[in-house]
Amino acid sequence: MNKTIFVTASVLGLLAVLLGAFGAHGLQKIVDAKAVTSFETGVRYQMYHAFFLYVLGFLPGLSDRVKQSVFYLVIVGIVLFSFSIYLLAINGLFDFDFKVIAFITPIGGTLLITAWGVLGYSIYKGK
Repeated sequence: MNKTIFVTASVLGLLAVLLGAFGAHGLQKIVDAKAVTSFETGVRYQMYHAFFLYVLGFLPGLSDRVKQSVFYLVIVGIVLFSFSIYLLAINGLFDFDFKVIAFITPIGGTLLITAWGVLGYSIYKGK
């Protein structure tokens, strides 16, 4: 499980750096400042949670079941939260109106919060 966590954290971190660079150097030329700020929020939370996964992989004393639960909560949370923000930020560049998926952003945020809660509770209840 730890190897999967570490590889996933690496990929998410790599994507966060790439997307952050795009947001800082390319995106501001094609969308307004508010959209760039939103995009940067998605990148920031993605990177925070990539680091979170690294910490999860190194934590001793957690069962694989707990690690797997937290891992999946974080992955789905990032996809729903950060990736929906990315799409909403570039909404004006496409014919499709990504605002119809805006409702999934807070669902993703809730999953990220839940991941932290599950981890904290598991550490608290651990021996």
